Order: sequence, then structure tokens, then C-alpha cells
Amino acid sequence: MVLKRRISYQWRLFVPLVAIIWLMAIAMTVWISYRSRMNRIDRIRSQVELINARILNAYDDDIDPLAFLRFVDRFYVENPMYDHIRISAYYNGKLLYNVGEPINLNIVETKLESGITNHVISDIEEDRRNSNFYYDVASSNDKRLIVYTMLPFDSDIKREIHGSSTVFILMFGIACLGTLMAFWMSRRLGRDISLLRNFALRAGSDPGFVPSKNFSHDELGDISRQLVRLFNERNGAIIKIKREHNVAMHALEDKARLKRELTNNINHELKTPIGVIKGYIDTIREHPEMDDESRNHFLSKVNEHIDRLIQLMNDLSSITRLEFGSQMINLEPIDFHEIVFRAVNDYESSGSLGNMVFNYDIPTYCRVIGNESLLTGMLNNLTKNAVFYSKGTECNLILTGQDDTHYHFAFYDNGVGVKESSLPHLFERFFREDMGRSRKKGGTGLGLPIVLNTVEALGGTISASNREGGGLLFRFTLRKAPETRDQD
Repeated sequence: MVLKRRISYQWRLFVPLVAIIWLMAIAMTVWISYRSRMNRIDRIRSQVELINARILNAYDDDIDPLAFLRFVDRFYVENPMYDHIRISAYYNGKLLYNVGEPINLNIVETKLESGITNHVISDIEEDRRNSNFYYDVASSNDKRLIVYTMLPFDSDIKREIHGSSTVFILMFGIACLGTLMAFWMSRRLGRDISLLRNFALRAGSDPGFVPSKNFSHDELGDISRQLVRLFNERNGAIIKIKREHNVAMHALEDKARLKRELTNNINHELKTPIGVIKGYIDTIREHPEMDDESRNHFLSKVNEHIDRLIQLMNDLSSITRLEFGSQMINLEPIDFHEIVFRAVNDYESSGSLGNMVFNYDIPTYCRVIGNESLLTGMLNNLTKNAVFYSKGTECNLILTGQDDTHYHFAFYDNGVGVKESSLPHLFERFFREDMGRSRKKGGTGLGLPIVLNTVEALGGTISASNREGGGLLFRFTLRKAPETRDQD
């Protein structure tokens, strides 16, 4: 099957335009040539009639017509176009004077007898009858003087009638100029149409298509650029939607993965104490003869693991509340110095610090946006982490700076710190650098994740790093409470 190649829009526009231009040029040339030819014929007729009229006027005014005839002889004979003019003046039937070859009176009378009166000049139709001259017959008022004038239709007259080729050259030049302008216009318009066609064909099928913006600076170019702009905005919106969709899908996948990991970790964390509790209870039930000391030891172990289960459930409740109910947390201006002061007194009175000393340097009026129970729980988890795992002798909480919206704090100990590879995982749920030792200490692996969620729920940030002087350093921020009139 032979495929027909489509003619481009440029040539489909150019060919009709050129055809119209050349048809108009040819029509104008023909019309101008015809009008010029008829004007020149009329001028020749007028000259022939004028000669006879001047001679008769001179005769009627009693002026010697011979003097005018001599002038005609000199003037017209010297003009190449009238080189062969023939003028004969008959007075009472006798030849009075003539210019050129005398006109045969019999020929003239024959023409007069055929119905041709004076002032009748041969025209193109008479030329076709082989009357190969222009002529005029005129008589004086007394009919005694008759003047005959003939102008042979020779090559000079023909050239005069047809005129020069200037009009043809001029119209040819105009047609050529019009052709060039039509080519330029059709090329420019065809180029825009081709770009638009390419844009329309590829916009819907080629995902990587980048449309051209090199349109002409006219109305069609403005429309084309507007279409390209809308197309690019649409593609940008689609890409943005796809990107957001991918981000949302990744977030959902991460959330599902974290949920699975959390479920698995919870199952694992619950199985251990429950298994231990069941083992101790089964042992007591199976050995009723067991002595009181062993029974009490087993029951104390059961009690420890029950406390661990209670702590685990409390921590899970806290972290769930922070993750899924942070918007329902009651936030209010709180004096952070007062929170720290009460927490340190509780640690010292309960002996939960062991051999560690808690130092703090917080301004006496340091109001933050927070929740008392959440801030207290955050301090408890940071302190427990230092007491159980740092192997240090002191922990410190200080205000390191502030900006327009936040206070900046640092909590650090003078212990051994953690491995650099463990730093990115400190805030992950159920992460323990030393699994066995952590369980022996009673840790649930949720303390630092609770700290992270607490700080973020209160509008702050937190990070962890090893301290140069030894120990683990936590830097966190808390939002400032608005200043009140009482403070002033």
C-alpha cells in the first residue's frame, strides 16, 4: 500500500496565494496594456483629425493653408512615426498641395460612396478588412476645399500602439515581490502550524516531550505560547501529584512497617515477662512442698515482672497518646524551672538517682508552652537513661540559649556514652544497645522514643550525640510562652 505524503500547511497556503498573485498580475497587465493601446490609438486618430481641422480653419479664416501644409511637411515628416503620412488638399477637384505621396481621389471617392463620411478613421476592425491605414476626410464650409489625410499602418505605428515593455517588467517585478512575501508569510505561519501540530500529536503520547516555545511574535504565537504554558503547568501539577502520591505511599508503607515492627516488638517484650511469670507460678503450683524462702523468692520475681509489664503498658499508653492524640493534649504556659526543681527533689527523696548527682541551671522564670505531666515524664526518662546506662556520676540540665520563639536546653552526663553506630537508633522504639543489660535494669526500650514524641508534640526538636568530655548529650528546644503583665 502506497502511503500518500501529506502536503505541508506552508505549501497548501503558499501555492493558492501565488496563483492569486500571478493571476491578478496578469489580469492587471492585460487591462493596463489594453487601455494604453486604446489611448494611443485615440491619440493617433486625434492627430489625423487635427491636421485636417487646422488646414480647414486656416482656409475658413482666409489664411493661406499652404503655409500650414509646409509646416506639417516639416514637422510630421521629421517625426519617425509620421514619416509616411500622406496629406492631399483638393481645391475644386484639383490637387492643391500634398505631403508625401498624393492620395488617389478615386480611392477616396470609392470609400465615400461606401457610406464612410468625413471624420471617419479606420480602426482595428477596418484593419482586419485590409484598410491598412488611418485616414480622415474633411471639407471646408463652402465645400470647395477637401483635405484627405492618411497614415499607413506600418511598423512604426505598430510599435507606437503596442508601446514599450515597461508595464510587463513592472508587473513581473510586482508579482515576484508578491511571491517572495507570500513565501515568507506562509513559511512563518506554516512553521507555527507545524509546531502546534507536533505539540498536539506528541503532548498526549510522549511523557518526556518538551514543547518548543519558539513561536512567532504575533497573535497565533501568543496563543501557542499560552497553550504550551498551560500544558507545562498541567504536567507540573501531574508530576507534583505523582510525587506527593509516592511520598504518601512511602509514608503509608513506613507506617505499616513501623506498626508491624511495633506489634512484633510488643509481642516479644510481652512474651518474656509473661513466660517468666508463668514459669514461676507453675513451679510453685507443681511443688506445694516448696519451702517458704524459695516460694517468696519466686513470688518476688513474679512481682518484678508484673511491675515490668505494668511499666511497659504505661509506656505504650504514653507513646500511643503522643503519636495519635497529640492534638488533644492540653498545652499551657508552664514554669519549666519549677518542673525541674520538683523532679530533682523527688529523685533525691526517693533515692532513684543512686550514686548520681543531678545538677541544673535553669532561670527562675523560664516559662514554656507545655504539659506538666509530659514534661515531668520527659525528665524522668532522660534521668533513668543516664542512671541505668551511662555509668557516670552526674547528669546536668542547663539552658544554652534562646531565640524569638524557643528556649534551647542541653541534658548530658559524664558517663561512657554510646557507640557512634547506635546514635541514629537511640529514638527508635525497643532499641537497646545492650539487650541483656537493659532488661536486667527493667528498661522497656520506649523511654527515649517517649522523650522524642513529647518534645515534638510540644513543638520542639531534639538530637543526641556523644559529648567530647565523655557521656551522652541531648540537645532539645521548647517553645516560649508569651510574656505576661505579671512578668513585667
